[in-house]
Amino acid sequence: KEVKKIMACVRKRRGKWVIDFYDQFGKRHWETVGTNKKEAEEKLATRLLEISSSTFNPGKGMVVFSELALAWFQNHAKVNVRPNTCYTYQGHLNKHLIPFFGQMKVIKITPAIIDRFKTQKLRENLDRQTINKILVTLSSIFRYAVRNRFVRHNIMKDVDKLSTFLKEKDGGRFEEMNILTPEEINLLLEHTAPKHRPLILTAILTGMRQSELLALMWDDIDWNDKQIYVRRMVYRGKFYEPKSKKSKRKIDMTPILMSELKKWKLACPLSEHNLVFPTLEGNPMNPANLRTRIFEPALRRAGLRKIRFHDLRHTFASLLIYQGEHPKYIQAQMGHSSINVTMDVYGHLMEKVNVKATCRLDATLFGASGSRMVATEENKESLP
Repeated sequence: KEVKKIMACVRKRRGKWVIDFYDQFGKRHWETVGTNKKEAEEKLATRLLEISSSTFNPGKGMVVFSELALAWFQNHAKVNVRPNTCYTYQGHLNKHLIPFFGQMKVIKITPAIIDRFKTQKLRENLDRQTINKILVTLSSIFRYAVRNRFVRHNIMKDVDKLSTFLKEKDGGRFEEMNILTPEEINLLLEHTAPKHRPLILTAILTGMRQSELLALMWDDIDWNDKQIYVRRMVYRGKFYEPKSKKSKRKIDMTPILMSELKKWKLACPLSEHNLVFPTLEGNPMNPANLRTRIFEPALRRAGLRKIRFHDLRHTFASLLIYQGEHPKYIQAQMGHSSINVTMDVYGHLMEKVNVKATCRLDATLFGASGSRMVATEENKESLP
């Protein structure tokens, strides 16, 4: 749906001056001003200024969600976010939000209605993380509505996200992220084609996002300091700045990864952009091809369950957690915008290593008896 071209005029009707105009949603309005033409012209100028800044509010209850969402997409999303994020927003609108909320009046959408939306999406077997991302999009739309005075309050502040802990089994909580064990990692690498092994190994040992990995250039690798610099991302063959300031980061390389990358550099196809993982033609790799032609076949050959490529990033974080790295270090390596993000995503994994920490405190204070407790807890961790 395209917004109509704004047209406006002042005209006399039944002895009174009327302003006639289209709002930012393409809806036509008439307002009777009075018997003074100059006052009508000033009123029209005010309305046009409000419309050009998307702050004109045609009245509570008049705007339906689909109109608001499309105005938000045109005036906010397209202007302020990256193309790949914009594409994600468009999918949220077309597949989920507009089909459900489309003709509802914005002022009448309540937290209870949004809860019904969440329930419906769960019944459609949409995963919880995806639903939460859609809720983030919905919250942005309502913030836009508040700024432009379509509603007074962002009702999304009263809406809870879905818990990503799905169920309990034997007292343990299972989260949607699918983390590979060290044994599974080795199986995956053994069954990955040699020419693709450096790519998969780099994903596992750096936690780089797929878009960052496929945009990596040889100049981004500091062989002396043993670090990889994340400086850009790639989307549909075009390069962009990383998604946030914290995403632009340095990642430490393990000796094995550095050795593998040095060997790969000798065999790597030539690329105009000096890419580390280009196609045979030297272009940025298509993420869908990475998934369907490289990653998923390797999982099948290894006899492993199907996981997302993004789960290799979660696997990297879990490895850092289990070897006792500080949360701030994990945040820096992952490129999270804040420590809160790291704790929100991986806090449940950190809980599992806290028992050892408390036992080590006993060992420090109480000597041998405390040390026996540490050994007992470590033995428990080694059990299947």
